[in-house]
Amino acid sequence: MKMKEKVGFLVCVWFVLCGCCLGRFVVEKNSLRVTSPDPIKEVYECAIGNFGVPQYGGTMVGIVMYPKTNKKSCKNFSDFDISFKSKRGGMPVFLLVDRGDCYFTLKAWNAQQAGAGAILVADDRVEPLITMDTPEEEDAKADYLQDITIPSALISKSLGDSIKKELSRGEMVNINLDWREALPHPDERVEYEFWTNSNDECGPKCESQREFVKNFKGAAQILEQKGYTQFTPHYITWYCPEAFTLSKQCKSQCINHGRYCAPDPEQDFSKGYDGKDVVLQNLRQACFYKVANESGKPWLWWDYATDFAIRCPMREMKYTKECADQVIKSLGFDVKQIEKCVGDPEADSHNPVLKAEQDTQIGKGARGDVTILPTLVINNRQYRGKLDKGAVLKAICSGFEETTEPAICLTEEIETNECLESNGGCWQDKAANITACQDTFRGRVCECPVVQGVKFVGDGYTNCEASGALRCEIKNGGCWKGTQNGRTYSACIDDHTKGCKCPPGFRGDGVNSCEDIDECKEKLACQCADCKCKNTWGSYDCSCSGNSLYMHEHDTCISKDAKSGFGWGLVWTIILGLAFAGVAAYAVYKYRIRRYMDSEIRAIMAQYMPLDQGEGASHVPQGNV
Repeated sequence: MKMKEKVGFLVCVWFVLCGCCLGRFVVEKNSLRVTSPDPIKEVYECAIGNFGVPQYGGTMVGIVMYPKTNKKSCKNFSDFDISFKSKRGGMPVFLLVDRGDCYFTLKAWNAQQAGAGAILVADDRVEPLITMDTPEEEDAKADYLQDITIPSALISKSLGDSIKKELSRGEMVNINLDWREALPHPDERVEYEFWTNSNDECGPKCESQREFVKNFKGAAQILEQKGYTQFTPHYITWYCPEAFTLSKQCKSQCINHGRYCAPDPEQDFSKGYDGKDVVLQNLRQACFYKVANESGKPWLWWDYATDFAIRCPMREMKYTKECADQVIKSLGFDVKQIEKCVGDPEADSHNPVLKAEQDTQIGKGARGDVTILPTLVINNRQYRGKLDKGAVLKAICSGFEETTEPAICLTEEIETNECLESNGGCWQDKAANITACQDTFRGRVCECPVVQGVKFVGDGYTNCEASGALRCEIKNGGCWKGTQNGRTYSACIDDHTKGCKCPPGFRGDGVNSCEDIDECKEKLACQCADCKCKNTWGSYDCSCSGNSLYMHEHDTCISKDAKSGFGWGLVWTIILGLAFAGVAAYAVYKYRIRRYMDSEIRAIMAQYMPLDQGEGASHVPQGNV
């Protein structure tokens, strides 16, 4: 082997190792509950397969069957005249098969073709659970990969042996597969990442991710524009081994002096596009997202990625900067901004965007390192399963906190509305068309609603009552209400947060009934000697005989004349009282003024006119001594 060929071979091996073997890989799991028989009734963990359609956010119940032949499901079951299709009204079949001899995907495909609802692969060795992945080889026989729709799971050898033992004894094994907690769902916004590649010549995986981007674009943009999700695209790069940075192979696959590299698209260094072309287009897409995000329109990345794949394919030799620039301009962006972000690919320094991408590849917390393309990460957990619009949308919908899902997650194509059957077992007022059943992606919750600003309170299952201000606007707050002879009375009081009370003139529970009180018959009013009482609905009328008037406050009758005399007498009494008070006040005022003036005059006279004459006669001038 020539030296150049050896170098090229070693570099290829390095890229493969970097892309497939290095890094911390996290196995994503879901819950498996055996509900019968009793000896193995328990909750177990199983590893979600990276193909098929896991029922994220949901559950699936079925019975387990273990085939007598073709136990590894490597051949078509029709060759053995075996079918696992469930009968009408029966539970789906979870087919238990053994690991080994063929790809996991082929086992699942054969199980699906035979009518199984899900496949459980029993490990053949005692080890921690692993993720069942799709085959790397571009096998022409692997066209079925995108057609696998049943969920799959790898179970431990010990659980597999236990299930087989119970089945051999004639026991029916019932299992509930539960994906409701497979993804975190902390709040009303889902954050997800899509690790992708602009390379369109990498076989079935590149074709599947290109179709996914095109099909998922509409839903992704709606979710992003309305603030339901935060999406970020990412791109994997590797570095060239330091010993080979000056080699022709590294220079053709890397930019920035071997810091950021991608495998050759055709796996042939002598023809077609090079790995560095892929790195540059990946960088250009990452920069487009950066600029679009800074402008407040991150969802336009989906337009760019879709349009670039259509307008600039490798097979037509249009995978160029010029074609990319045309797509950028068509979306209304300045090419100079993108080029400023791309920087100089020949510089012997780090590119900030690609350096950040490499740092993000390293897993943190529950998320493992990203080493496989394409990879979808939802709420910091790697998605497992088919890269399909419906399957991915289900997974994203399962990432919302319950009752905060957007409307798109509650459509018939995505989930089943459990409130349609028996109102989900929740409280309901059919007359007012009010229900406590709230459909969610995971099922339903019974929660008293808020209607027209009025909050209902209760357990949501058997009772909900209107509460707070304006509660009487909704079916009169659930209280009694009656109208008769043009008069309307209600047992609902707006300023009370809850409860019903019959209005004055009625008695009852206030909810179902309020009966009129006959004040006349029960002698509660209008009981004076000259009073005449007549009961009315909710009140009474009281009148007096002759020339008399009824005084409601004192429950008595008085003469109109007496009332007049009494009125004038009161007026004269008030006038005379006021006059007397005025005269008295004036007399007091004059008296106090006189006293004050007398005291002042006496003080002045005491200073200038001594009143003691004895003291004046005893005074003798000194000149006469």
